[in-house]
Amino acid sequence: MFQNGKLFLSPPNDGSDWKELFAKAAAVGAGRPLGDDGFPSGPWTPESLTEAISQLDSNRAGVDLRTVQLWFQDNDRGISANNIRWLARVFGCDDPGATSAWQVELSSAQGRLLTKRREAKRAESSPEQDTFERPGDVEIDDEADAKVTPDAEPTRKKRSWSLARGSESFYSNGSPLNLPAFVFAGASALGFLSYILGIHDDVYVRGDNVSKQVGFLWAPNWTFLFMVLLPLFFVLVIELLAYWKMEGRLKLSTADDDKWKSDAAWERNVQASSSSYWAVFIICILFAGIFQWIGVCLIPLLKGGADYATSWGTLAIVRPDLISVPASIAFTALAYLYMCVCFFLFFAGLILLHTIIHDLRKIDAEAKLLGRDTYRGELHELRFRLLRGVFRCTIVGILVALCMKAQSAYLTSNARDIVAWLSDDMKLALAGREAVGNAFHYRMPTHYSSLLLAVSTIVVFLYGSMCLRGVGTWLHPAVWKMSAIVATVFASYLLVDAFVGSSFVLCVGLLASVYGLVHPGLGRQSRKQS
Repeated sequence: MFQNGKLFLSPPNDGSDWKELFAKAAAVGAGRPLGDDGFPSGPWTPESLTEAISQLDSNRAGVDLRTVQLWFQDNDRGISANNIRWLARVFGCDDPGATSAWQVELSSAQGRLLTKRREAKRAESSPEQDTFERPGDVEIDDEADAKVTPDAEPTRKKRSWSLARGSESFYSNGSPLNLPAFVFAGASALGFLSYILGIHDDVYVRGDNVSKQVGFLWAPNWTFLFMVLLPLFFVLVIELLAYWKMEGRLKLSTADDDKWKSDAAWERNVQASSSSYWAVFIICILFAGIFQWIGVCLIPLLKGGADYATSWGTLAIVRPDLISVPASIAFTALAYLYMCVCFFLFFAGLILLHTIIHDLRKIDAEAKLLGRDTYRGELHELRFRLLRGVFRCTIVGILVALCMKAQSAYLTSNARDIVAWLSDDMKLALAGREAVGNAFHYRMPTHYSSLLLAVSTIVVFLYGSMCLRGVGTWLHPAVWKMSAIVATVFASYLLVDAFVGSSFVLCVGLLASVYGLVHPGLGRQSRKQS
């Protein structure tokens, strides 16, 4: 039966309590508008029902999504008188007579639920406790708990936009493939554009007659970094965040509505780091993005040179036959915009890792304060799982910094390309000869930015290792083993181009990082022995 273009279901009047009555009506989709094909739209969902109630003309205060989600759950909560009014209008298809009938049935069902819950509690309690039973012992979704005022706006519309929540949503909302795919697609698009512009594979002759390969596709800090390392970092953070929110946190909860309390507590923790997100946003977008592009690319292109090594971004200065200055300005602006957005998301991931660690630390402290010894086993597992995830992210972060520094060091060397730079260094070390320098003195801002990135990543790991090793002696050997690997990879980063033969140290660091990333049993042997 349809009424006002909606599916109408008469109140069953079958003696159901509130939970049973609501489940039946929601499953049928009572009050839902018809679809484009003229058939019912299907059952209600918490989101669609929240939207329908909040769109009622006289309902200026709306209804909170979490309140509606509690209606769908099997719990002891009822419904407030105010929300009965709005739900009756939805189920009654906004017809006065049908709305009145549904309001009577919903109110009666609410009374039956209260009676049933009271009787269940009375049966479980002693006679002395029964004396003090009150009708209000059963919780309802009273939002007033959310007082309705004429000027009030729907609760879902009061929530202002937040950079912290927005950044976290990139990692937690939608498919886990979205963010890595976005980064990979951006790098691929820049690669195609470089090929179209003709700067993908180009060699120029420096003033000292040294040929240098400066093609875009030959720059690992723009290809391998954005197509492999950053997507891998995002995958690791997304996996760890999903585990913590959907499983890890819930293991430490006991309440019936633990999922919603857990989500609310996590959201508060994310919002508490709002200033950190804004600081990172300003540094990445304004300084690492706009100002660096102006200093490294725009001004040299306009003036015809600067104290920076020639790269694909300034190739128009020495090879105007390949690409014009306006085309270089446009392409480098697009590339640096993409770069600064990706690195903002990278640092946002580091902040989320810190938030996860801090969150577990708070829960651990509360468990100790309340004497919840039953949590100890879960905390052991969670500590190792989180430390393992943070360790992997740290390794990838240092590799990102190493990739940036290696390309910067190559551009100032005498080698033809980055592969020759590594092989020549090994040959000189094996032959016991010194490297031949050049008369050019370049400024290398990438050395500084890569150092900031590496140090920031290691700080998060150090914080995690100090906070997460507190319980269980088996965790200490794992921490030391992970710390040794991190130190090895970081040392290989610091020693890039520091002396003849540093490429051997670089290879050792790469092997250590691969071992740390792919070895599935790192730290588990120590755990079994304890």
